[in-house]
Amino acid sequence: MLYIGIDLGTSAVKLLLMDQDGKIEKIVSKEYPLFFPKPGWSEQRPEDWWEQTRAGIKELTAKCDKSQIAGIGFGGQMHGLVILDKNDEVIRPAILWNDGRTAKETDYLNEAIGKDRLSECTANIAFAGFTAPKILWLKANEPDCFAKINKIMLPKDYLAYQLSGSFCTDYSDASGTLLLDVKNRCWSKEMMDICDVRKEQLPALFESYEAVGEIKAELAEEFGFTTHVKIVAGAGDNAAAAVGTGTVGDGGCNISLGTSGTIFISGKEFRADEHNALHSFAHADGGFHLMGCMLSAASCNKWWMEGILKTEEFGKEQENIIKLGENQVFFLPYLMGERSPHNDPDVRAMFIGMSMDTSREEMTQAVLEGVAFGLRDSLEVARSLNIPISRTKICGGGAKSQLWKKIIANVLNLKVDVVESEEGPGYGGAILAAVGCGEYENVQAATEKIIKVVDTIDPDVELAAKYEEKYKKFRQIYPVVKGLF
Repeated sequence: MLYIGIDLGTSAVKLLLMDQDGKIEKIVSKEYPLFFPKPGWSEQRPEDWWEQTRAGIKELTAKCDKSQIAGIGFGGQMHGLVILDKNDEVIRPAILWNDGRTAKETDYLNEAIGKDRLSECTANIAFAGFTAPKILWLKANEPDCFAKINKIMLPKDYLAYQLSGSFCTDYSDASGTLLLDVKNRCWSKEMMDICDVRKEQLPALFESYEAVGEIKAELAEEFGFTTHVKIVAGAGDNAAAAVGTGTVGDGGCNISLGTSGTIFISGKEFRADEHNALHSFAHADGGFHLMGCMLSAASCNKWWMEGILKTEEFGKEQENIIKLGENQVFFLPYLMGERSPHNDPDVRAMFIGMSMDTSREEMTQAVLEGVAFGLRDSLEVARSLNIPISRTKICGGGAKSQLWKKIIANVLNLKVDVVESEEGPGYGGAILAAVGCGEYENVQAATEKIIKVVDTIDPDVELAAKYEEKYKKFRQIYPVVKGLF
């Protein structure tokens, strides 16, 4: 049988076709625009996601035996606010995960409602990118739109709704709304009251590997599929990426170097960070996870390469970077503000430490190192919780750089395992579809069969020691400059 994984990203939707043994048969990517109506705002049109997903499915399956397609699963950008009216029409563009407009609402939740109360209700505090502050912003600033809301959903769930007609979400993605009681895996009545949201406006909750319905008959005909293709709930992008790297069960760790950057720690039991620097979310395998998320990771390198240096030869720019651990230039990777661990939507990126002999290569190196230092910030929080972490998987576009992986291994002083497929969320979505269709008994059984580690980058003792000193300097910069913003 064949399974489709759909990774609804911020810059493109990536679709892959996987067989029952985990072999990737084909990958298709379709881009769509990203809008910045005001500084710090970030929006997309859900209709663009659906249009490109439909086109992508047709291209992906053009030459395969369509009768063998059994299921479709998802990984998707989290936290986005998608709202539909009573006619199932999109009311306004989706407000995305990296949108920073909700500082006032975030402060209200954390200060007036209180972090302790939020943590008790949801296991998390408010961050500017979360969905609940967006709902409050909409109520205050666009009351006409707020009054029309019939359905509230997350980005990937809009695709599931279009494909199946099922108004649904999964626990991992719902965890990032600040409306879910994560520990008890249900919508929080108290948070619904705070946000003036009714339960019927929220989607039904599923485990990530559960089927939510079957493909609509008219779409089955359009795509040439049978009407028995199952639509499986899928997961938030980071949980799906973790499945795609085999980071499931107790004690797994995965680093994602996508548009955003995350460090993801899986576990069977619920646990929360009392300092609220890490998110406490449900996992796609039926368990839980802790996650630190930085808003700009591979996007920092993309901005530097394409926006500033005006080149797309990423590899060539890294060829002459040889003085690891000796760079005097630091880069704060806060192009869109920062989430973990600072929770500061107003802070911005900066270079510091340049001199007359600073080179292009040193600044490029500083960008790569700055992202690694940002990930180290979240790792330090996990270590303070006595969570033993000695190695990590890695995925995302940035993971294609051997140099960047080496920097991360030494900055974090972790063994970095590279898996055979670095497709992350889309691969995880396809694996979840296979589980939902009964191909595997559970998520862990599927990943044990499918995921293969093909390389490990070990930290070098001397280089890790050099980066330890550099990190001590890096972590002093933000407290000094945060007042500027």
